[in-house]
Amino acid sequence: MLFEVSDEDKKKAKFPHDLFVINLIGNHILTFVATLGLATSWAWPLLIVPIVSFFILSTIIYRGKKARQEESWFAMCHWQIAVKRSWFFIKMLVLLSIIAGIGVYGYTHLGWMKEAVYALIGGICILPTMITTLILIVMESDALHQANQGRLPDNMIELYPNPEAKIIHQPDEEGV
Repeated sequence: MLFEVSDEDKKKAKFPHDLFVINLIGNHILTFVATLGLATSWAWPLLIVPIVSFFILSTIIYRGKKARQEESWFAMCHWQIAVKRSWFFIKMLVLLSIIAGIGVYGYTHLGWMKEAVYALIGGICILPTMITTLILIVMESDALHQANQGRLPDNMIELYPNPEAKIIHQPDEEGV
């Protein structure tokens, strides 16, 4: 639905999505690729990516909780969208870490071949993570656009109803 929202509220609603996109593109793609070049001789720089990501995702979750009391209804709803996606991304990163840990353990303690570990980590960890990252980039870009227009998804309106919100356009049953 399209709501009558001030420019200030639109700006506040865009911020969590901007932060999430910066984490996805700037950190998980650009920084990862930059530090991957160093990983051939020294793997520790790769830890920059999860550390920065943890900080950004924690900030989104913390600010999303504060937004429930401090922000306008429209901005708060957009914070909650970013929080939901942050938790999803965290769960995916934890799963990636567990599978990568199994691969490292298998190589160091169980005698697994190096190539098998590369296939496990690359095929089961990194590839799905990159696909999920790209999907989240598209979703967050759409959320930025919606925030800029004054739109909210129907599920946010159902979760956080606001009878005082001024609706400009409500789609009919066909979604038009």
